[in-house]
Formats: sequence, structure tokens, C-alpha cells
Amino acid sequence: MLLQLDSVYAGYGGGDVLRGVALTVEQGSITCIVGPNGAGKSTVMATISGLLKPRQGDIIFDGRSIRGLRPQQILARGLALVPQAHSLFPALTVRENVELGAYMLNDIALVRRRLAEVEALFPIVRERATEKAGSLSGGQQRQVEFARSLMLDPTLVMLDEPSMSLDPKTAKEMFKTVKTMNEAGRTILLVEQNVRSGLGVATHGVVMESGKVRLIGPAQDILSNPEISALYLGGSLEDTHAS
Repeated sequence: MLLQLDSVYAGYGGGDVLRGVALTVEQGSITCIVGPNGAGKSTVMATISGLLKPRQGDIIFDGRSIRGLRPQQILARGLALVPQAHSLFPALTVRENVELGAYMLNDIALVRRRLAEVEALFPIVRERATEKAGSLSGGQQRQVEFARSLMLDPTLVMLDEPSMSLDPKTAKEMFKTVKTMNEAGRTILLVEQNVRSGLGVATHGVVMESGKVRLIGPAQDILSNPEISALYLGGSLEDTHAS
């Protein structure tokens, strides 16, 4: 396992949003976390990336605990987060935005090699290199954000609601890009509100509700599980079991 959460409790202002979360992410997989609003999905991402400190439990990444490390230390370990909100600097060029992803590197030759690698994976970085990032469409900005996240050659890329604010056609292309990143050797962990599309591209699925993991397993098994509908019809998994 590349990543393991062991009974993690975390939250804001003294209250726990995550209540004993336990999940694993296999090397080379695409793992998708789904669940209703307020389930704790984005809180999981914030906790793994060091933006939020767990109150209890442990987070093991690549065989070592990362609990309590600062976000920059976790990034240096090989774990990159693409946040939910668009995070490009609109007044900077596409190339400048991507190069900012390598801000921890002091080797200019290495930065150039990494830039060439992400340009091969994301041609838009080369084609629109000198244009302002703010001139790009939402889907194009997502591609540039993905490209920037690869500049430090991370082992695990976390995507928080990557299809948010994208129209259906653009979202479909974005999911293809996620698949391409995975085929290029990246392990992917994503949170996704679009359940069918998220689990459709994933190899593994995690269903959360009320700060807990309720279902976990192969993505297609979860997608076909009748219990999944309860989370999107105002009920709960307990209601389904009771019926």
C-alpha cells in the first residue's frame, strides 16, 4: 500500500469531521472517494496533505508516518495536492504557473527536464506557454494545474473535486486526463461529487458518510452496489440495511 489512514480523527474548531477514517491507496491505482455533501471527503484530502492536523490516528505514506508534518514536508515526500478551487495565478503565463510547481528545486537543468516531460503529457503547456493563465477556459486551467502538480515528480497526486465548475463535455475530457496521468505512472487519489464518472475512471472506490468510511472496494463493485443510491436519495446506509 502506498498510503494508509489508520483510525484518523480530525476536524475544525474542536469538532471532529473525520471520525475514525481508515482507508488504503494501492500503488498504481486510481482511488476515488465519493459521498454526500458534508461526508468529510475534502477534509480527508486536507488532513493527508498536512493542511489539517489529525487529532488521533496515523497516516502512513510510502512506509513512513507523515502525521504532523507541514504541507511542504509532505510535498517533498512525493505527495501533491491539486485543490478544489482553481489555483492558477491569472496574471502569470501558463509556463510561469507550471514552473512554480518546481519552486523547491534548485537545479535549473532538472526543472527544464521536468517541464519538457509535462509538456509531452499536457501539450497545452507548450502551445499556450506565453499566454496569461487567466485567458484559459476552466478545463484548460485544470490541465495546467495537473501539469504543475507533476513538476516535483510526485508518487501520489491528490485531486479534490477536479470536475467542479466544468461542463459535462469538459469534465469528460478531464477524466480522460486523469486516466492518462495514471497510465504515465502516477497513483491518483481523487474526491469527486460526480459519482458515476469518478468511480467509472477509478480502480478502487471509497464511500464516506458522516465522517466515516461506509464502503470500500473495487470501483465497479461499488458503482453497482444498490446501497450507493441511499447516499444520494436523502437516506443513509443504515436505512438501507434496516429495510
